[in-house]
Amino acid sequence: MAKNKKKRIFQFLLIIGTVISLFYVPWILVYAWILPLPNSIQEEVNKAVDHGFDATIVYIDEAGKSPTFYASGWHDPKQKIPANPHALFKIASISKLYVAVAITKLANDKKIDLQKTVADYFPELKGKIENIDKITIKMLVQHRSGIPNFTNYPNYWANPKETSKEKLALIYNLPANFAPDESYEYSNTNYLLLRDLMNKTLGYSFHQYIKEEILIPLNLKNTFASLDEIENLDKIVSGYHVGYDVDLKTDKQGMIATAQDVATFLRALNNGSLFKNGEKEIYDELYIYNHTGLIPGYQSIAKYHKDLDAVVIQFTSPTDFKGFNWNLSEIIYNRIVKILRKKKD
Repeated sequence: MAKNKKKRIFQFLLIIGTVISLFYVPWILVYAWILPLPNSIQEEVNKAVDHGFDATIVYIDEAGKSPTFYASGWHDPKQKIPANPHALFKIASISKLYVAVAITKLANDKKIDLQKTVADYFPELKGKIENIDKITIKMLVQHRSGIPNFTNYPNYWANPKETSKEKLALIYNLPANFAPDESYEYSNTNYLLLRDLMNKTLGYSFHQYIKEEILIPLNLKNTFASLDEIENLDKIVSGYHVGYDVDLKTDKQGMIATAQDVATFLRALNNGSLFKNGEKEIYDELYIYNHTGLIPGYQSIAKYHKDLDAVVIQFTSPTDFKGFNWNLSEIIYNRIVKILRKKKD
């Protein structure tokens, strides 16, 4: 009898635990994931509005086919201007691909030594950043430095810093997250230092170098280093963050481009046409070939799918760091790729 009683108690607790766990299931993600796959990509893009996205832009470049553009929602929700697939968008950390390519080119030209340490180039940082004399430039590119991420500073996005000096100061004297090259951890500080390194090595802005070595050769006329290069800010998609009723497109945060420009760059990166002799071999051992981006108001996915020989770019807004907007964007993106594969089959 005692054994049966214990069994019933265990079953009861199991049921209670199951009920409680169901309460915490992110049903909005489950719903987005289990929806029947539509026949067209535009139908899937339209569904993004139901998932809470004000704006969604998708650009697809399949080899042997004309590129296709898709959009849903609003370019500017307050002004009720419909979404435009040719609009400019803040690409956030996708810009790291451009920086990694630039570092590759400078390394190939012997202007930067990937095996030298950060302290070799910035001796003034000794005593401010732990292990600075052991962290190589290659480790910075690969996010294997252990240097803390300055955007993890408490409430950073409530008052983001504009200058490199201000951003770097946020992590001074903090303990390293791990010993150099002992682990991996994504850190925006790594790429802040790489940008500073290029400026110091070149004697002029790394933006200009990227323009001369990447943008102009690829004829990318709708990619910009910052807001200062754009005459009409109305060309930028409005970006909002949940709970914050201000259009964030005027915040000075990183590169801006159209989905088509990002796709052109990504295909050239993946097929190697972006590189000169010796550069691809360096890049192969240095960094990745796809990327995502996320800053307040703007989230983006840029990937090349080898099995489809297709580049798929997706931009969505708004963002919600405490919610599921990023997860939803990934679900939508993966469903779009599934539709492409289904059509191919």
